[in-house]
Amino acid sequence: MIRSMLSVLAASLFVGLVAGPGCQVNGVGDPCTPDEEYVSNFAGFTAGEVNVESKSFQCRTRLCLANHFQGRVSCPYGQDDTGTAPAGLAPDDPNGGSASGNKGCVVPGTNIPIDPTCAVATEAMPYTCSQPLSPAPKSGLTVQAQCLDRTAALTVYCSCRCANVEGNTNDGSVYCNCPDGYTCKPPNNAPLVSSIGAGDTGLTGYYCYKTGTDYDPNSACAETCVPGSAATSCN
Repeated sequence: MIRSMLSVLAASLFVGLVAGPGCQVNGVGDPCTPDEEYVSNFAGFTAGEVNVESKSFQCRTRLCLANHFQGRVSCPYGQDDTGTAPAGLAPDDPNGGSASGNKGCVVPGTNIPIDPTCAVATEAMPYTCSQPLSPAPKSGLTVQAQCLDRTAALTVYCSCRCANVEGNTNDGSVYCNCPDGYTCKPPNNAPLVSSIGAGDTGLTGYYCYKTGTDYDPNSACAETCVPGSAATSCN
């Protein structure tokens, strides 16, 4: 499944910011947090998806890529359906560790907790939900922990489009050359974004991704991040 927040206008903006066919692009690999994480009822991405956000002002390329990433960049260990983070977090852990207990994920830069049952939340403390979703989502993990082999550092960063969906760069559109440490075409030669709906084919294709992070659905995400051990830490 491919998820996207793209538009033809966004494509024009992105193309205008990448100068010349085959140009080396500054900013590929810079960290970014997808805009969806600033929505309080967004439970996170799933590893079977590729998300391409083309209006990211966190990126010099204006494109934030989440390449088969699970969970939320801003909450590496996730939380359960009660809004509680797993045990073992340090008091100053960005996932929400606290001296009085393990509070869960929050919208980046705010005190608003991630609550998939709430349509409209207020930041005032104590937290209140002014408009619950109806019907409420099914119970289960509210936010999944990141995959140990596909952490945000490995799979979520600024990127650029390096070829069209056929793998070519001779169609008159503007593409980039991937910098050292980044790959355009995976071993299976399949584009990262093969379809985003009728009318937006100009945004399908290949994107620079970190070398050595090819996604294999048969082996990826066998383990998730767990606090308290260097071997399973995702910070």
